[in-house]
Amino acid sequence: MSNGLGKIIKTLQIDTRLLGMIGAFIVISVVFHIATGGTFLTPRNLFTLTLQTASVAVMATGMVFVIVTRNIDLSIGSLLGVVGMIMGVIQVQLLPNMLGFGSPAIWIITLVLGVALGAGIGAFQGWLVGYMVIPSFIVTLGGLLIWRGAAWWVSKGTTISPLDPNFVMLGGASGTIGVTASWILAAVGSALTVWFLINTRRKYVSHGFAVKPLWAEYALGAILVGAICGITAIINAYMIPTRILQRRFAAEGLEMPEGYTEAYGFPISVLIVIAVAIAMTIIAKKTRFGRYVFAMGGNPDAAELSGVNTRLLTVKVFALMGALTAIAAVIASARLGSAGSSLGELDELRVIAAAVIGGTALAGGVGTIYGAILGALIMQALVSGMGMVGVDSPLQNMIVGGVLIFAVWVDILYRRKTGDS
Repeated sequence: MSNGLGKIIKTLQIDTRLLGMIGAFIVISVVFHIATGGTFLTPRNLFTLTLQTASVAVMATGMVFVIVTRNIDLSIGSLLGVVGMIMGVIQVQLLPNMLGFGSPAIWIITLVLGVALGAGIGAFQGWLVGYMVIPSFIVTLGGLLIWRGAAWWVSKGTTISPLDPNFVMLGGASGTIGVTASWILAAVGSALTVWFLINTRRKYVSHGFAVKPLWAEYALGAILVGAICGITAIINAYMIPTRILQRRFAAEGLEMPEGYTEAYGFPISVLIVIAVAIAMTIIAKKTRFGRYVFAMGGNPDAAELSGVNTRLLTVKVFALMGALTAIAAVIASARLGSAGSSLGELDELRVIAAAVIGGTALAGGVGTIYGAILGALIMQALVSGMGMVGVDSPLQNMIVGGVLIFAVWVDILYRRKTGDS
C-alpha cells in the first residue's frame, strides 16, 4: 500500500517535503485540538492564527532569498520595531498636523515612507556585507542592537497610539473583506490555478517534455481547488459577535434586524501575505534577479565568473528583505492598533526558523517561498497551541529552539537521502 501511495505521489509530482510540512501542521493541530478540549481547530482560532502568522510569513519569504545567498539577517525583528515606531510617529504626530485628522492620504504616505525606510536600511546593511565584505552575521547582529535601541529612542519607550483607522485595517483584526468578496477571491484563485496547470502542461508538450497523465492533472487540480474552497469556507464560518454588530448599527443610528448575522471573511493582512507570496514566487522563478540569487547561492564563484555582480546582488537582496520587513511592521502594528518599542522582539528567530523548517538550506542555493510560509504557519500553530494549553513562555522558547534544531537535522538527512547538496 505504501508503494502504491508513493507511486501516486510520484505521478502527481508533489514535493514530498511539502507533504511532510502539511502532515506536521495537521498533527500539531489535531494534538492541540484534543489538548484544548476542541477549541484549537475552530473558525475563530484559525482566523486568529492567520492574523498572528501574517507578519512572520511576509518576512520569511524575504529570508529565503537571504539564506539562499548564504547570508543571514538577525536584525529584522529590531528593524520591524524601529520602522513600526517611526510609522507610528508619522501618522500620529506629524501628518495629522500637516494634512488634518482623518485624511485618507495619511495611511498611504505612512506606508510608502515606511517601506522606503526599510528598503534603505536593508540596502545599507547589504552594502556593508557586499562591498565592505563584513560577514552578514556581524552586520545584522550589530543591526539587531542598533535598531532595537533606535526603536526605543524614537518615542523614549512610550507606546504610540491610536494609529490611523485606515492604517489599522491593514492588520486584519478590524479589516476584512466579507463573505461575498472572499468567495469571489476563491473563485478567481481557483480559475487561475486551473489556468496555470493547463498552461504549464501546454508548454511542456510544446517543448517535448514528459507530462503527467491527464488523470493526475485532474486530481492535482481538484486537490488545489478543494484546498482553496475549504480554507475559504473555514474563514467565512467565523461570525462577527452580536455585540459588535449591534455597536456598528448603533453608530449609524440604525436598529439591527433580529437574527441578523455576518461573517468576517478574509483579513486584509492575509491578502497581503498572498500577494507577497505570489510576487516573491514570480521573482524567484521567472526573473533574472531570482535566477541570479539561486545561482549565487549554489556557487558564488561560478556565478561571479559568469558575469553576475554578486556584490550588487547582495545589496538588492538585503534591500528586498528590508522592504518586506517594513510591510511586516505595517501588519504587526496595525493588528495591535499601536506601536511600542518591543514590537518585533524575537521575530528574527521565528522568521529564520520558519524559513529553515520550510526547507531553505543554510548552506545556500535551495529554498521555496511556499515552504517558508508553511514553516511560519507551523511555528505559529506550535506557539499558539502551547499558549492555549498553558505552557509557560520560557518553556515555549525552549521547545521552539528544539524544533528548529530538529528541523535542521531532518533537512540534513533529507538532502543526504535525495542527493541534494
